[in-house]
Amino acid sequence: MWKLFLTNLKMILRNRQALFWSFMFPLMFTVIFGLFFGKNTSVGSVGIINQSDSELASSLVKVVKEAEVFTVTDIGTIDEARDKMQKNSLSAAVYVPENFSKPAPSADNQIRIYYDQGNAQVGTVVVGFVEKFLNQVNFQLAGTQPIFTVVTEKLSDRELTYFDFVLAGVLGLALMNSSIIGIAVGMSKYREDKILKRITTTPIKSWEFITAEVLSRLILNIFQVAVILVIGIYFFDAHIYGSIPMIFVISLVGALLFQLIGFVIASFSKTTDAAQGMATAITIPMMFLAGVFFPIDSLPKWLYSIVQYLPLAPLLRVIRGVTLEAASPFLDPKNLIIVFSWIVVSLIISSFRFRLSDE
Repeated sequence: MWKLFLTNLKMILRNRQALFWSFMFPLMFTVIFGLFFGKNTSVGSVGIINQSDSELASSLVKVVKEAEVFTVTDIGTIDEARDKMQKNSLSAAVYVPENFSKPAPSADNQIRIYYDQGNAQVGTVVVGFVEKFLNQVNFQLAGTQPIFTVVTEKLSDRELTYFDFVLAGVLGLALMNSSIIGIAVGMSKYREDKILKRITTTPIKSWEFITAEVLSRLILNIFQVAVILVIGIYFFDAHIYGSIPMIFVISLVGALLFQLIGFVIASFSKTTDAAQGMATAITIPMMFLAGVFFPIDSLPKWLYSIVQYLPLAPLLRVIRGVTLEAASPFLDPKNLIIVFSWIVVSLIISSFRFRLSDE
């Protein structure tokens, strides 16, 4: 069995194209979300058109630049800003008129914010930021304090970002895609090439062949998880508060689950194309519905009641509990129960359906 394990491992390494996409697909999401939401990221690019020499105008510009929320650029005229926004090189522009905050009847105390509807989200953030600044100035000039205020209180002192949330999702995504598609397509290819049938004529037992295949792919999964974590932590400052070894253990449990699902697909598909289609039909909906990129709690209630039991959803809840909250995977036993239930069901189905001698 161990010789077969090493042989399978060599075959995986020699299939450079499949190996490349096994790593590239999840890494692509890691890098894309890291560039948008990792370290040194901003909501958008904002141009400042400051025509006033008043102290208040200078304070506003200073606050916007020091907030590190936007990528700020000094712009000379409104026409220049509009031209840049039309070319998508600028998300929004803040115009401070010449007579802003001047003690004169003709003073223009309106700050104008320009943004394209295609960047409405950035524009909304800029409007809220400037309005908050001006409200504070108005209270100071009036010598009053706001009656109603909002106080925020964090449940923990941990610093978390949206990228931290997505990184845990990408871990599950990588395990799901490489395991389901790898096993389903690989076993179907073996069947088409009559390799499975030939194995039945050798002293190798069926369980030894399957075990060697699973173990060799688990090695691939270990490297996948390691590469994703290294890039996320060291290139994009991802925050991991839980135990790294525990993350690997949970990831391998998830990989085992998805490999068994891959065997189930292989047992029902007679050709490589059929296996590819079935695997894609399962992984793509799960990628978007199981919470890889957003919390599934935001889904409609009727849909949430269904997708929370998908194989990937409870696995991601366990991974995020470990990575983001340093929680024990046994904190909410329901998630592990769902994961191991899927493992048992997949194992039973594949045991009855998957045969090495199938044509």
